[in-house]
Amino acid sequence: MTIGVFAQHSGLTASALRFYADSGLLPPAEVDAVTGYRFYDPIQIERAVLVRRLREIGMPLDAVKSAIDADPVTAAGLVDTHLELLVGDAAIARERVAAIKTALTGAPSLEVASLSGPIFAAAIDQVLDATACEPGMAVLDGVRFESGPESVVLTATDRYRLATRTIVAESAAPTIWAATLHAGDLRQILPTLRRSPRLVLAASPLSLVLRSVDGGERHCRLLADPYPDFRGMIARLPEPGTRVVVNKTALLRAMETTDAAHLLVNATSKEIALRSAADQSGSEVRIPAAATGPEADVGFHMATLYPAISSAIGADLIIDLRGPSAPATIRSADTGDLTTLAMPAIPNHPEYLDD
Repeated sequence: MTIGVFAQHSGLTASALRFYADSGLLPPAEVDAVTGYRFYDPIQIERAVLVRRLREIGMPLDAVKSAIDADPVTAAGLVDTHLELLVGDAAIARERVAAIKTALTGAPSLEVASLSGPIFAAAIDQVLDATACEPGMAVLDGVRFESGPESVVLTATDRYRLATRTIVAESAAPTIWAATLHAGDLRQILPTLRRSPRLVLAASPLSLVLRSVDGGERHCRLLADPYPDFRGMIARLPEPGTRVVVNKTALLRAMETTDAAHLLVNATSKEIALRSAADQSGSEVRIPAAATGPEADVGFHMATLYPAISSAIGADLIIDLRGPSAPATIRSADTGDLTTLAMPAIPNHPEYLDD
């Protein structure tokens, strides 16, 4: 095949083929000694296409050569390594851009709180699981940050679950400052926060600046879209009809044994019974519990209830049930620092059926 024909089949330009030939990456099968024309064998097309695809993701020449000469498993590992480098570089670039934009505004930063880095990191970790990447609702992939005179409150929701965590600040500004923090940025800087004994949080128009005692500085972007009115929703919640106190580990193990996508929960004065909504045999998993109020039957999607239970703090949990159509509240029996709301799922409702 002439270089022009081979270029059409491989998706590479003739100039790119000459470059890869001269670099030893993709030498032609034959070179005419008189004319210097380059000819390629059809069996080289697969290698050429792989070279093109690897270069399209920015892989350097030496890494491309290693990948195309390696066995498939090793080559896949090299591609993963390159992807990790790309993601790391992109995260660094995003943070530097946030710092540049903050500097460009010229607005002074406002110190809003001072608190323990490990405690702040743990609180972020506890609510991040309730964020969601949803087209058209970018704000759901954010954590609401509210700093007041005495505490910092972090909140996240994916519309079916809401988690809110309160941290007592070492010091805080006398006024309230609130913004929505980019969840991806928070995930990226979590390791740094865990290693920082103390953090000073400063607000700027475009980012939250997190300064550690060693002088390091990290930036977290702010999301501009309005955050859902979760406080109004919480204020409108009816009083719970049934309150259940149950051991967290026992409840998680029981949920794991049901292997159900949609779970039916029956709470009585002495136990909780769990069964799959799809199981018509009536088989149940029962665990001890203490409940006050009337017997309750509520359905939940496992993808909503399980993470709400697993992320809760403490050995024993309080679950406030409000019936089949109002959110249940899940919190520790010992501390109220982390509260989660989990929306019930009506059996056989189209929105909750599996694909």
